[in-house]
Amino acid sequence: MKSCLLFALMMLAVSAMGAEPVLAPGAKITTNVAFLGAGRAEKLDVYLPAPPSSGKLSPAVVWIHGGGWAGGTRAEARAKEICTTLANAGYVALNVDYKLGAGAWPTNLLDCKNAVRFLRTRAAEWRVDSDRIGVAGGSAGGHLALMVGYTAGLPELEPDALYPGVSSAVRAVIDMYGVSDLRTRREVMADGAVTENFRAVGPVSVFGSADNAAVYRLASPVTHIRAGIPPTLMLHGDKDTTVDLRQSQDLAAALAKAGVRHELVVVPGAGHTFDFESWGKKPLARDLRPVALAFLEKHLAPRGAK
Repeated sequence: MKSCLLFALMMLAVSAMGAEPVLAPGAKITTNVAFLGAGRAEKLDVYLPAPPSSGKLSPAVVWIHGGGWAGGTRAEARAKEICTTLANAGYVALNVDYKLGAGAWPTNLLDCKNAVRFLRTRAAEWRVDSDRIGVAGGSAGGHLALMVGYTAGLPELEPDALYPGVSSAVRAVIDMYGVSDLRTRREVMADGAVTENFRAVGPVSVFGSADNAAVYRLASPVTHIRAGIPPTLMLHGDKDTTVDLRQSQDLAAALAKAGVRHELVVVPGAGHTFDFESWGKKPLARDLRPVALAFLEKHLAPRGAK
């Protein structure tokens, strides 16, 4: 793992902004893998790192794309950059699709949890340590990543088919500018200033009507915060006009109150949909690859490791 991390950090100096992400020698991608059963068109891609040394197992991360819960695809450039970064650092990365559009909730969340379960069923084949799995996502995917991490074992939000008896629990969450509370999301001005006007999910009724208080509460990660949920890294730009920065700030405050380990990194000058390196085809003020990899290295380390 240390050598893989060293390679990933070396790549910081040689990657070209806007270039197609390059996998490390020995790493590979398997695309269009079915994981949701008959009748479902959604698939996932598997990014496998260079094979670990004999007797060693790799940690893993499930990546969830964004798109306002109504659009988006795992083919996004952001997913490729992030999953390549993870694979080059020694992680097995799953880049997953899920149900989109009207009435998608809660199937969208259950699909993501089934991706975690599916990963565990393939652990031996992919040489994954099933005890060292994290989840990450951007925008709508950030929201779903938080929900995966915070609602493990909640009966009404666990799949009841495909992988019975297989856990959907994860040990770490990376939330990139996701909505943490559907009830308090606000509109944002062009300069990043937050108004007091409520911002609904959008024209597509993913969660039901905006006045469906019970559904909005159930689907809001902040309502599931409690001691013992996974450590969380939040990455958010201070010029985000799609999801107000206050969503991550309020989440951080709630995690602190519950005693949950967390980090909030506010990226100067960045808006919505950035990856680990860039936003709007320009470099971020701070390269986030070392931040994300250090967080995962810390929280997905083998239990008992110092």
